[in-house]
Amino acid sequence: MNSRQATMIVVATAYLAFAAPSLRAQNGSAADAAAIKQTVAMYTEGFNAHDPHAIASLFAEDADFTNLRGASRKGRADIQANFEALFNGALKAAARTDSVRNVRFFTPNLAQVDTDVTIAGARAPNGAENPLRKGLMSLIMNKQGGQWKIVVFHELDYPEPAAPAAK
Repeated sequence: MNSRQATMIVVATAYLAFAAPSLRAQNGSAADAAAIKQTVAMYTEGFNAHDPHAIASLFAEDADFTNLRGASRKGRADIQANFEALFNGALKAAARTDSVRNVRFFTPNLAQVDTDVTIAGARAPNGAENPLRKGLMSLIMNKQGGQWKIVVFHELDYPEPAAPAAK
């Protein structure tokens, strides 16, 4: 074996040892992707049933939550209390849809999820119905005890479409 062949073997071995596992981890398993999508579906179902406990159960104990308006909560108990207040107020008649657009695995137990969101029926503080909201829900999820839990939750509104230019 010459030095060029030896170098190629070392490079190939290094790739298989370091890069290939990382690439596999990013792909994740089909079963885990399905479980993540099921967790998102359970979030939507809990929201539409106005069930703060069902929603909170999907979060890690120390989760971070930031909603469409930028309000933040820390921890499962605070997230549940937040939804209890919202479902007795601004979100009493609200319904949402969530459509997963992307799941990206960083490791076999850590993933990022992007979901398109619509929320209808929410009320403003003065009681007037808010217009349909469209936005993005971005989650970091961690597999804990065989279940995918939300550890970071961020939502944001999509910008309003630009008004057509005056002629």
